[in-house]
Amino acid sequence: MSVPALVSATPEAVVLLREIVADHGPVMFHQSGGCCDGSSPMCYPVGEFWLGDHDVKLGEIDGAPFYISGSQARAWEGTELIIDVVAGRGGMFSLDNGREKRFLTRSRLCALPPAD
Repeated sequence: MSVPALVSATPEAVVLLREIVADHGPVMFHQSGGCCDGSSPMCYPVGEFWLGDHDVKLGEIDGAPFYISGSQARAWEGTELIIDVVAGRGGMFSLDNGREKRFLTRSRLCALPPAD
């Protein structure tokens, strides 16, 4: 039996998300795989990021769907991804860019069920 990755957010992340939604309308997240902007949670207007066939929806943050690649979901299995906010610039294509604060993924290992 496997334990899927989970996603949650700090109150500060929800505040930033609501600011972005007020400016841009509905948004979605995709956990970057480490290309141009490292492995940041990227925030896009709904419909402006093409999901791949292997992307997995981990859950939602304040109504915004949160996706990750299938290979990353397997690597993070049993881990809670906690979306937080820190000072700095967001990813070049992410809607948190230019706000002098950005989303950051933290993690916490979840309890795994005992082996059979």
